[in-house]
Amino acid sequence: MRIAVCDDEEKYIRDIASRIVKQLGDGDLTLHTFTDGHELLDTADVKPYDLVFLDIEMPAMDGITLAKELRKKNSSTYIVFLTGHVEYAIEGYEVNALRYLTKPVQEDKLTDVLSYVLKEKQARKMLVIKTDGEEIRIDAADIIYMEAQNKYVMIYTTKGEYLVRYNLADFEDELKEYGILRVHRSYLVSLSKVKKIGTADCTLAKNYNVPVSRSNIRPLKDALLTYLEKESF
Repeated sequence: MRIAVCDDEEKYIRDIASRIVKQLGDGDLTLHTFTDGHELLDTADVKPYDLVFLDIEMPAMDGITLAKELRKKNSSTYIVFLTGHVEYAIEGYEVNALRYLTKPVQEDKLTDVLSYVLKEKQARKMLVIKTDGEEIRIDAADIIYMEAQNKYVMIYTTKGEYLVRYNLADFEDELKEYGILRVHRSYLVSLSKVKKIGTADCTLAKNYNVPVSRSNIRPLKDALLTYLEKESF
């Protein structure tokens, strides 16, 4: 797991970093520490982090501003704010913060965060596709929809588009348990990205519009309802 800690006070960095290593070990852990938000952004450009701990009150760039910049780069990074001021929590909703922890961080609170992120990370489905001698890794959570195009499949995601030489059926069974299902002979859509279902189509994230065959309208509505009920717990 890739974790970053950004705080302008070295004592807090050393404290939380040492406890992260103690809890997770250093086998599958990459841990970077920063005292400046700009350095963190530059490093995240090269490879995003799974989890970032951010001090809210930093002189060069405050934690809220830094979190917004991180969100522009990667929507799936978990952000945890370090602060002693509860009033900042409202602003945190804008960047979908996972949690607020007061400094010094309590051991049980840190354990809760690390356990949650580990569990979520392990539950993610990574789609590994080989095309033109290159291996592409796509997080299923980023998929908006897939479209069959002759002998190819165009995969539309929140991070870009990928044209691969596969059949749509190659992905259907593999991705069904992750909320991606067929709505048309040429389309698979992600339930998490459905915004509206019409009489013969559905609107997805980024305002994509995808046709839905008549026989799939009811199954799509039922599947979406089940998905939403599950996510609400």
